[in-house]
Amino acid sequence: MLDERLTEQRNSFSENIDRLSALEIVEVINREDAGVAVEVGREKEAIARAAELAVAAFRAGGRLIYVGAGTSGRLGVLDAAEMPPTYGTDPGMVQGVIAGGPAALVRSQEGAEDHPDRGAAAMDERSVTAKDLVIGIATSGTTPFVHGALARAGELGARTGFILCTPPPQALRDRHDVVIAPLTGPEVITGSTRMKAGTATKLVLNSITTAAMVLLGKVHGNLMVDLRVSCAKLQDRGERILMATLGLGRDDARELLALAGGHVKTALAMHRLQLDANEARKALDEVNGVVSALGSPEAGGG
Repeated sequence: MLDERLTEQRNSFSENIDRLSALEIVEVINREDAGVAVEVGREKEAIARAAELAVAAFRAGGRLIYVGAGTSGRLGVLDAAEMPPTYGTDPGMVQGVIAGGPAALVRSQEGAEDHPDRGAAAMDERSVTAKDLVIGIATSGTTPFVHGALARAGELGARTGFILCTPPPQALRDRHDVVIAPLTGPEVITGSTRMKAGTATKLVLNSITTAAMVLLGKVHGNLMVDLRVSCAKLQDRGERILMATLGLGRDDARELLALAGGHVKTALAMHRLQLDANEARKALDEVNGVVSALGSPEAGGG
């Protein structure tokens, strides 16, 4: 189809998909999906680098800002939106910017991606600084809105990264602090990057923010201890975490969580150090929020 981008090539395994049964179509899709995680795994070092850059930004008081259009933009917004309920982060800590604005989340605004100046303006609107990390997501590697945003973010001193699913030119690698390029190959439906490329993007974003949150001490063991109770589901999860880690019964866990203002990590510190909520928060601040670094009651003076 005379397009060098890997995401725009025709997939030889699905050329006759329009002649297949529903089951056969699903089998073709599943076979192609099976290799996505493998390709993401090949980019593990770059993904880890992005996570480290995100941690550095957070510790400096900066933000992680995703920028994309279409599916890529929606996935960035989704990842950002999931951080506060999962890890108790401030909503501004991880942000998603999508070409076309909020309306593009529910209805395609395809023309919006063609304007690099709008991407640049979005960085100015968010007052991007040298403390921030801005990661562009464009599976084809060519979206003007994304390139415009990253160029402006770089001018403002921010660290920048790029996620794409086609071989990146050396110039792109030279321009950014990290480039992540899982090569998932031609899509089952030519150019439909919401499929394999979209799945790869979701896996990459999950890995970046999850690794960053673990490194920031928002996970104890493999439990999301920085969650704040905001609904019945999280109330139940918070109680179960306290029951599992502290050996408490349901009623005692519920009472402790209430005393901690619905914050699981504070509740853990209160119990471990025998402190009230305010003193427990101070103790957590002294160890950068890492629960495993808390001392015993004697060491904490509680």
